[in-house]
Amino acid sequence: MAGTGASPMARAERFVWLTARVLEQRLFEHHFLGGGTDRIETALDAYLNDDGGYGHALEPDLRGPVSQPLHTAHALGILDSIGRCGGMRAERICRYLTGVSTKDGALPALHPSIRGYPVAPFIPLVDDPPGELLATGPVVGLLHRNEVWHAWLFRATDFCWAVVDSLTSSHPYEVRAAVAFLDGVPDRVRAEAAADRLGRLVRDDRLVLLDPARPDDTPVADGYAPGEHHLPHHFARTPDSLARRWFTDAEMDRSLDALAAEQQDDGGWPVRWPEWAVGTHLEWRPIVTIEALLTLRAHGRRLD
Repeated sequence: MAGTGASPMARAERFVWLTARVLEQRLFEHHFLGGGTDRIETALDAYLNDDGGYGHALEPDLRGPVSQPLHTAHALGILDSIGRCGGMRAERICRYLTGVSTKDGALPALHPSIRGYPVAPFIPLVDDPPGELLATGPVVGLLHRNEVWHAWLFRATDFCWAVVDSLTSSHPYEVRAAVAFLDGVPDRVRAEAAADRLGRLVRDDRLVLLDPARPDDTPVADGYAPGEHHLPHHFARTPDSLARRWFTDAEMDRSLDALAAEQQDDGGWPVRWPEWAVGTHLEWRPIVTIEALLTLRAHGRRLD
């Protein structure tokens, strides 16, 4: 059993076996212990609904059984990470996305079908929600990166381009959604130009904390939790992301140092956004922990 002198990976492994859902246990097993992918798909199927979307609190801040765009985006991210984002599963997902899209072909953050079930108070629920880059960008980017072609993608891609090209102000989560779109979209020349503009916006508007030792120098975005800063690694999850070009090597090293230092005594990483229910917070921590480990490993940090 891992003790306080154990490696970051050993401590994280103990934390995952102690606290994680079956899905996150299978993901950890695959990414760090050589486990297969079939069992991950089996675990993910527990969240799949007949309409092709995903529900049942797969994304922990949305409760209840009904399918939601954010749940489905979360599922796509898992499938992408294990190389299973394609085939008939992707076709069914795209049919679901078509059915819940707004008039402009985009995805709302919340579909009204979730009304009556508990939802995080910082995610607004309205009867006629607009399409949002926050929900649409990551999905479109993942599908393009996996060479999935479906009629839904045409208008959704146009929506994402229109929003990204028009951004004159933003906030960190929207920027991360834009990066997810730009990292996957086929038009690489246009994506690189858009990413350059976005990177200047991020730095000029101080949307990124470049020196973790001086958090008071960078304002927290409106509506975010106290101390909910975004560091370079939040935007550049991997070295090949277009967002990596926004930061110097020294800035990225400081960011990764800060991420590594966030591992807590129990082996897990903390959740930085507002806690609104004990259960959701507990479910998020293993997800955040696996993401932290993957980010550190992708950037070449030792974990053993």
